[in-house]
Formats: sequence, C-alpha cells, structure tokens
Amino acid sequence: MKIGIAADHGGFALKEIIHELLKKQGYEVVDFGATILDDTDDYPDFVIPLAKAVALKEVERGIAICGSGVGASIAANKVSGVRAALISNYFSAHQGVEDDDMNLICLGGRVTGFASAEELVLTFLKATFIGAERHLRRLQKIKELEINRDKNGEIMERE
Repeated sequence: MKIGIAADHGGFALKEIIHELLKKQGYEVVDFGATILDDTDDYPDFVIPLAKAVALKEVERGIAICGSGVGASIAANKVSGVRAALISNYFSAHQGVEDDDMNLICLGGRVTGFASAEELVLTFLKATFIGAERHLRRLQKIKELEINRDKNGEIMERE
C-alpha cells in the first residue's frame, strides 16, 4: 500500500517516527514534507498536496500531522474526494474507514504520544471500508455536496 505523509513543524517529530514505522511495516511512503524542522512553516503547504494526492489516488491513504491535528483536518477536507478526520482513539481509527471510507487520518503532534500514534496509524491502515448500503448512501450525499460547488468554491443551491 502506498501511503502519503505530511507535517508542519508541530508534527515534524511525530511524522519522522511514523515514516520509519511505515517503512518497517513494508508500506511504500511518499513524504510531502516538511523535510526539515522549520518553526515558520505552514501546514497547508504540506497537507494540501498530500490531500490532492489522496483525492487523485496517487497514494491510497494519507497521514497529516500538525500541532493539534485540527488545522490539518480542516485543510485536508477542503479537497474534494478527501474524507479526513482528527483521530485520537482506536475505535474511530478503524470505524472511520469501515463506515465512512476515511482516506486521510489527522494527528496532533503535540497532543498524541508516539506509541498511541503508531497504534492509531496501523489501525487506520489495516481497516477496510465495509460498503454497506447505508454507508454508500451517506457518502453519496457528501459527493453531491462536493459536486454542487461553483468555480469559486461556493455551495450552489439544489434545483
């Protein structure tokens, strides 16, 4: 499985640890940066290219890390086709994939311990979308919202 990973300065240390873990587990890892610790960098510069790669299926799943994980989640979800969530517990790490087809996990580098992050990431990557009718129905409603945007990104009224 090809996995994309990205982090700003707030998630840099955790990204480096997760990157090594993934390689040891046999995953192919595409690192969208940051490649050096720079306290002045901005999470959208790394998370948005990662999210676009997820949406275009250049990577199968993504891992985005910033200080709290909130900003990374907000940025990633602006990209159509991305279903990202800030995850802090085991249940959500697998249920988000199984029920909601989550394709990008967000973590807080300043609030998620290394051991916990490893468990959450591996749980996320091993989970599979169930594809039950109710889940497909809900995802279709989200896809319709993404499609019903004008060129400026504004949500258009349904006819």
